[in-house]
Amino acid sequence: MSRWNALTGGTSGEDYAARFAALALSGKDVHGEARFCAALVPAGARVLDAGCGTGRVMIRLAELGYDCVGVDLDESMLAVARKQAPGLPWFQADLTGFDPALLGIAADFDLVVAAGNVFPLLAADTEATVVKRLAAALRPGGLLVAGFGLDEDHLPVPPSITLAEYDDCCARAGLTLVDRFAGWDADPYDGGGYAVSVHSR
Repeated sequence: MSRWNALTGGTSGEDYAARFAALALSGKDVHGEARFCAALVPAGARVLDAGCGTGRVMIRLAELGYDCVGVDLDESMLAVARKQAPGLPWFQADLTGFDPALLGIAADFDLVVAAGNVFPLLAADTEATVVKRLAAALRPGGLLVAGFGLDEDHLPVPPSITLAEYDDCCARAGLTLVDRFAGWDADPYDGGGYAVSVHSR
């Protein structure tokens, strides 16, 4: 079980979607992650949304012309995603055992995105396994992009992994750090409360 499921009980899909819908109605930009990803790979690229939740990022990328696949453990989140975009491929799977072949999909993604706080909310000591599995789903030269809340303003519990530990997991999986940003607006990382890391295979 992930720390997310322990926190939410796997029943927060509708509430999570409603929170972002309210933000969008108030004029807030809720597509920063998709815009960031679109700046990394061209339209038509294959994108795996690992920990896709209610599908906000993936649906936007699909609208922009990307070939997307979404995977999440939380069925309540996936139910919202399937309702919002029934024509897109959504899969329920634990990232610790993620195997594209078992889902009948190719392991040749141009980009894997773990937006939000996927890695900080994994079950402790599973992070290296998840990095290895996601790295294996990338084509040579593909990119793994992950977001990290590093303080209580960005994460409801202390993160289970530091950025240095994450970098080590990536290095052991054959990935190289490309860059790190202070958020999805691609501002230079300043050691603050949120980070976005880009690694290459």
